[in-house]
Amino acid sequence: MSRKLHIKTYGCQMNVYDSGRMADVLAPLGFEPVDAPDDADMVILNTCHIREKAEEKVFSDLGRLEKLRRTREGMILAVAGCVAQAEGAEIMRRAPYVDIVLGPQTYHRLPEMVARAARARGRGVLDTEFPAEPKFDSLPDESRAPGVSAFLSIQEGCDKFCTFCVVPYTRGAEYSRPAASIATEARRLVAGGARELVLLGQNVNAYRGESPNGGSWGLGRLLLALAELPGIERLRYTTSHPRDVDDELIQAHAECPAVMPFLHLPVQSGSDRILEAMNRRHGVDAYLRVIDRFRTARGDMAFSSDFIVGFPGETEADFRATLDLVERIGYASAFSFCYSPRPGTPAAGMGNAVPSEVSRRRLHELQTVLEAGQREFNRSMVGRTLPVLFERPGRHPGQILGRSPYLQGVHAAGAKASIGGVLPVRIVDATLNSLAGEIGAAACAA
Repeated sequence: MSRKLHIKTYGCQMNVYDSGRMADVLAPLGFEPVDAPDDADMVILNTCHIREKAEEKVFSDLGRLEKLRRTREGMILAVAGCVAQAEGAEIMRRAPYVDIVLGPQTYHRLPEMVARAARARGRGVLDTEFPAEPKFDSLPDESRAPGVSAFLSIQEGCDKFCTFCVVPYTRGAEYSRPAASIATEARRLVAGGARELVLLGQNVNAYRGESPNGGSWGLGRLLLALAELPGIERLRYTTSHPRDVDDELIQAHAECPAVMPFLHLPVQSGSDRILEAMNRRHGVDAYLRVIDRFRTARGDMAFSSDFIVGFPGETEADFRATLDLVERIGYASAFSFCYSPRPGTPAAGMGNAVPSEVSRRRLHELQTVLEAGQREFNRSMVGRTLPVLFERPGRHPGQILGRSPYLQGVHAAGAKASIGGVLPVRIVDATLNSLAGEIGAAACAA
């Protein structure tokens, strides 16, 4: 019997990947994904704990779904992900109508939880353990078409314990999948039409997985192995920690054309004093040395980063140091946020809070500088010919959309048959968020 499944995904790429795998796990039970919750037989909120007021956004959505649940007899309502892991008992208390609460390490057990929830209607099922067996060992093959660009989770968890971050508490200790398991999933994704693989991990370059010969591989060696698989055009990875960059990874960028010359490398602050308070385990000079090593190995490297402003105790001098770092590196893009405390993290109890109006002013100033850098980087592409991997049709007839090596969106006039191919595109215009181009005549003729 066919049943309808709606999953709402909050937050990071890892959650997007997890949502897809939850759909795979539930497919043998007859669940088919739908775009809206209105007539779904099961609704899952796959939550993220990183952003401000994450819990309240979840409870707000749950309140709306409770009304829907009353009208649909037998509908199963589940909360998954990092908010579920951190606030499972509170969810069960405040929203007793929720049938299932599960953490990010237990979604391979969803079929069992669905059965338990059906038997114990009105008594929620809570599973937020960190099981001894890796969840990847229990997952079925993917049942969905992956798309031209596909996520592939290779590493989970974090051992860094930055003072502002909940990830070590919600995702657990660092775990790396065996290389053979990753290669098997990569082959399936390529067979389904993927041409670009984005390797995911909370600290993806902390990857240390079992190799096929019984030793261990780091991320650099894994990238080289995946690049040899037929059909793979591009490889990316996110998110990296500066402390886990090693020579092998830098060498992979230098030697392997499939590894894109673009790296997301969060720094969070340009002040050594604040970095120490954040427990980032690196200073500004160490971060700059990593950037320089990449640029020496591959001259066309570009970078994006994450920044937090208004961390407890941040002075105007600390903030100015962040602006100086941004100007010095010249990021192609970046994400920036005002600090917001996460319950249970060391930073939440530090005191010495920065007034919210000061944080907002600093964020506006930082984003103005970052956006200027992003515009400048995009404009530097005008007149150049870039290889673009086309992923889908555009909004306008005869238009197709793709990505440059630097993750910039690129739109051009082209046939739908070009989707899935890497074509040379001459860039003719640039905005803050995208590039416009013309596909080369030779490519069009082909």
